[in-house]
Amino acid sequence: MTSEFESILLSMKPKKMRTVAIAAATDVNVLQSVINAHKMGFVNAILCGDQDEIKSVSEKNNLDISDFEIIHCSDELESARTAVSCVRSGRADILMKGLIHTADVLRAALNREYGIRGDDILSHVSVMYSPSRKRTLFLTDIAMVMYPDLETKVKLIKNAVSVARHMGVDMPRVAPLCAVETLNPAMQATVDASELYNMNQRGEICECVVSGPVGFDIAVSPDAARIKGIKGPVAGNADVLLFDNIEAGNNTLKAMVQFGDWVFGGIIVGARAPIIVNSRSDSDISKLFSIACACIM
Repeated sequence: MTSEFESILLSMKPKKMRTVAIAAATDVNVLQSVINAHKMGFVNAILCGDQDEIKSVSEKNNLDISDFEIIHCSDELESARTAVSCVRSGRADILMKGLIHTADVLRAALNREYGIRGDDILSHVSVMYSPSRKRTLFLTDIAMVMYPDLETKVKLIKNAVSVARHMGVDMPRVAPLCAVETLNPAMQATVDASELYNMNQRGEICECVVSGPVGFDIAVSPDAARIKGIKGPVAGNADVLLFDNIEAGNNTLKAMVQFGDWVFGGIIVGARAPIIVNSRSDSDISKLFSIACACIM
């Protein structure tokens, strides 16, 4: 963890500790990230799952969970329902996935009887930070919404802009990504991007600046924008990258993490509370960053 990244984390620390409810809290990296977040003053935790297994995992890995409450559950699905109930009742502010399938957590969260479903769409916002570039990007959607139409893209922008604004970006610059920078009726992504730009100009999409169609290089590289002669507030300086489909978004994120120095944090927004669903392969630093992102919402 670089000093710059640590400073960013500390700037996200809430004035009052939040409480995170973890479903199936037997994942070592999840426990480590929550312990680190607790030591830094971000969260307390409610650990939902098999009590003996949680204690066994923590003892085997020398993890001190003595500050956290444990709620015993007989199986993974019960742990998901219990964690969701903790959020619904106000005992917890954040829902987090442990050693359980994401679909099982979301199924519990979206349950109409005891879940935490909100009034609008749920979408995933990835917060990416590069220490070498000292730059933060917000990617959507790489994990939740697979093939958004125009109406859904408007909602994805709204959710991503909300996260960006909570992180201090007053007027996020949004780039609806396409393969080209010109409107081509045969390429639906460019048609949508052009209409999103027009909707922003008409004031139908607010609290941000939208420009498109735009390619990835033009969105993130001032040099590429200059060479191609593309100008505007978004060119080379995008904050939010809106993907046309989940394959493009998911693989772009993985490439940034695997081949660059980007640190990944992410949350699902649109429910009554933020939901953290990091992959098992994500590092404890990534999970810590996700907790910090959830705490700012």
